[in-house]
Amino acid sequence: MAEKISFWQRLIKGLTKTRDNFIKSMDYIFNGFSNIDEDFYEELEEVLIMGDIGVRTTETILDDLREAVKKEHIKEPAECKQFLINEIKEQMALDETSFDFEKKTSVVLVIGVNGVGKTTTIGKLAGKLQAAGKKVMVAGADTFRAAASDQLKEWADRASVDFIGGPEGSDPAAVVYDAVHAAKARNVDVLLVDTAGRLHNKKNLMNELSKINSTISKEFPEAYRETLIVLDGTTGQNALVQAREFSEVTDISGIVITKLDGTAKGGIAIAIQSELKLPVKYIGVGETIDDLEKFNADEFVDALFYAEQ
Repeated sequence: MAEKISFWQRLIKGLTKTRDNFIKSMDYIFNGFSNIDEDFYEELEEVLIMGDIGVRTTETILDDLREAVKKEHIKEPAECKQFLINEIKEQMALDETSFDFEKKTSVVLVIGVNGVGKTTTIGKLAGKLQAAGKKVMVAGADTFRAAASDQLKEWADRASVDFIGGPEGSDPAAVVYDAVHAAKARNVDVLLVDTAGRLHNKKNLMNELSKINSTISKEFPEAYRETLIVLDGTTGQNALVQAREFSEVTDISGIVITKLDGTAKGGIAIAIQSELKLPVKYIGVGETIDDLEKFNADEFVDALFYAEQ
């Protein structure tokens, strides 16, 4: 229980800049307007968009709010705040199958551009799964980035899990082939694969991921498959663009948002989930192995709108 409270406190602290920028402006609207009129909606729209919620998501939220105001005869702007909170929680809620890969023999591909915290995320996830009693292996198939394999090996050692890598510049699918066979031989529960650290050539990326997926399908057809994209929470709309571009070249099943500590752009988590219909599954709020937690919509939104008592 203590760990959960400490993560909750870190989350509240991590979202301070977002609250200062975004939520305070929103509270000013809810408390400063005496009527729910077009000016009220326009101001709210501006604040939501500035908070990195995104245009499309903002439109959806406001359409639903307008409907609720009419249907439930809401008269006070302040009453709209709770509706907004509930609406965001509902949009971001995960279904019960979201973490099925943890319960099955699975291969998890982890993608994302270099610099977003992909390597540390894999290390943290390996540590969490290992602590939960799973036998975990990590494969370093992002072979085009200098020292990527060494960094990942370091995290694997820290998490006390097996590691399979290949020389820099080697074929990523060949690394995955070796890793799959090693994972089967050692009865590994979850194989985490670090891959695809660049986006500048979509055709190459598509080919690379296609080869990796074909290798897994052929050599390990019984494995449950998961593809997680890691995004840097400090980059706001850029993170949304990256998620959209990666989803054009491969099927993504979930999102990990890193660096939520100290970002003023925490609202991007809402935009990504709403616009791309991709669930946020993990969030990171620090650098240590314990600073990655399963995403909980209620906790996240409560931390976002947290008011000092």
